[in-house]
Amino acid sequence: MSRSRAEMIEATRAKLLAAARRAFRQAGYAATSMDDFTAAAGLTRGALYHHFGGKQGLLAAVVEQIDGEMDERLDAISARAPDAWTAFRERCRAYLQMAAEPEIRRIVLQDARAVLGPAPDAAQQQCLASLGALLQRMMDENAIEAAAPEALARLVNGSLSESAFWIAEDPADEARLPQALQALDLMLRGLRRG
Repeated sequence: MSRSRAEMIEATRAKLLAAARRAFRQAGYAATSMDDFTAAAGLTRGALYHHFGGKQGLLAAVVEQIDGEMDERLDAISARAPDAWTAFRERCRAYLQMAAEPEIRRIVLQDARAVLGPAPDAAQQQCLASLGALLQRMMDENAIEAAAPEALARLVNGSLSESAFWIAEDPADEARLPQALQALDLMLRGLRRG
């Protein structure tokens, strides 16, 4: 039974993504040769250019894939939480903990920022909208003090992002993650009612 063209295209994309993700995780974007990871995938540079436009486009696709997995993990935390406050606090803590994971640190927080620049506006807006909705829910439940949800979402998101970049910047400095988690707890206590 032969595979359809769409299945073959998806299989080729998946091979390239997996090979690139492995290579970027192990050696970093700059040290990764397109020839090495296309050969590891059993494909050619032409396939890379056809599907992703080049190495930078492939990095963007790998980052999107990892971001999606991070979102799934954060959503699972929310789903297990007994209330909005716990969901919010645990999501914030998990995001900072993810910054210390080697793959996320290297690909998402170091290479993507250096090569691709700031997160695309659409992704940023989606993150802020989700965070704003959670903050509004906590305000509605009287769990936190009332404030403009978008302003508060931007403040919290900016704090988390900069802390994550700081944690990822020096993986040898193992004190950064516990320091960031302690500072996060202090900041979040300031939001909580009572």
